[in-house]
Amino acid sequence: MANVNPSHATKQLLCGYCGIIFGGFGLHKFILGYAPEGFIMLVISVIGGSLTYGFTLLIMQLVGLIEGMIYLNKNHDEFVSTYFINKQGWF
Repeated sequence: MANVNPSHATKQLLCGYCGIIFGGFGLHKFILGYAPEGFIMLVISVIGGSLTYGFTLLIMQLVGLIEGMIYLNKNHDEFVSTYFINKQGWF
């Protein structure tokens, strides 16, 4: 059984929805506390998107959409153990 904290359930929903809506900018990574991964997504989206006419922004949005759906489809114990205890940064 994972170490259950009431804020983890809120973060699971918030990260899932932010991953689906704002996934291209890495907002869901910042909410989880993964600042380097969020910064990588933000830089790829903004700088890469301006150089490739938005193509890399679409790719990052797709990555964020997939991660948001993964966050929402995991049960709470699995989410806590994967992202708070084991600190898995990507997918």
